[in-house]
Amino acid sequence: MSVCAVVAASDFNADHFKSLDDQGFFDEVYAVDGGWAHLVSLGRKADMALGDFDSLGYVPDCARVSKHPVMKDQSDLELALERVKTRRYSEVFVYGALGGRLDHTLANLQLFARFAEEGMDVVAIDLGSALRVLVGPDAFDLPNLPSGTVSVFSASDEAHGVIERGLRYAFNDETLTNRTSRGLSNELTGKPAMVGLEKGSIFVFYPLG
Repeated sequence: MSVCAVVAASDFNADHFKSLDDQGFFDEVYAVDGGWAHLVSLGRKADMALGDFDSLGYVPDCARVSKHPVMKDQSDLELALERVKTRRYSEVFVYGALGGRLDHTLANLQLFARFAEEGMDVVAIDLGSALRVLVGPDAFDLPNLPSGTVSVFSASDEAHGVIERGLRYAFNDETLTNRTSRGLSNELTGKPAMVGLEKGSIFVFYPLG
């Protein structure tokens, strides 16, 4: 499996990124606008810098730079994910895309759903948790932790056949819509746990192991 890391400008979990990067987990690392500064703080050069660089304030000194105009119809992160798709990476870890401005976070969630539905495995990392998009039929084994909060929401109009196993509250072949809070705040209990669905798309928020 080939994996790309995309680092944007919002809240950056430097410890998580560094732990994977030090293992050589990422085949490439892309800096999106102000995400370049996050990588500089770690002494890590990006393989590509992409964006309009209005947040960063300068065009970075990177071997590969893709500069875009400020006035455009797509966000810098959307352009970066399109580049990841073109490069045919099977999985992308996105840092710095959750938190900060709520409108940016909502836009990014929509992007994660879109690219997952187009065949990309998308994982977003914030300061204390992760977000994974599942497109049915699929299932995901959650971290085996003694405690922690897991929330599952429909990323499509409807998600069918949603199941949750090994959590405090069970889901048994349920239908979720994107107009309900059902799925909020389930709990890990130290048992092996999983989330799955048959049709549609879901956001799975879970603690980092």
